[in-house]
Amino acid sequence: MPLQLTPANDSHRTFARDLTRRAMLAYYREFDLLWIEEAFDQAWGWREQWLVEEDGEVLGFCSLSQDRQALFIRELHLLPEHRGRGVGSWVLETLAGWAVQRRLPLLRLMVFSSNPARQLYLRHGFVEMGADACFVRMQRAVAG
Repeated sequence: MPLQLTPANDSHRTFARDLTRRAMLAYYREFDLLWIEEAFDQAWGWREQWLVEEDGEVLGFCSLSQDRQALFIRELHLLPEHRGRGVGSWVLETLAGWAVQRRLPLLRLMVFSSNPARQLYLRHGFVEMGADACFVRMQRAVAG
């Protein structure tokens, strides 16, 4: 599978926002949260944005930030027809490698507590570090 992460730019923002909204809206409703388009657009400017591609076809996107300890996966969404075939696993392992390259000991994320993707993250070595009414905070130590 010739997958790659390629830098996204402003021309990809509408695709990324729409994909995120479609993937997350049910969770926002479940937990009585308000989806705010402007919040997504504002975050677009200060996060790293990457397209998940296969042979030039866009399969999804991920959004990242980092601090001194961790590479933080802010968003990771795939188009529905590309889920369940190992693409998400490939992205997680690639990002773990990026954390090592950046000399960061941790890969972190937050996931809605009812999101089945939690199982994917657990299979890839993430551990649950805490939770609130909506989200579970997870992290994975990466070898340097």
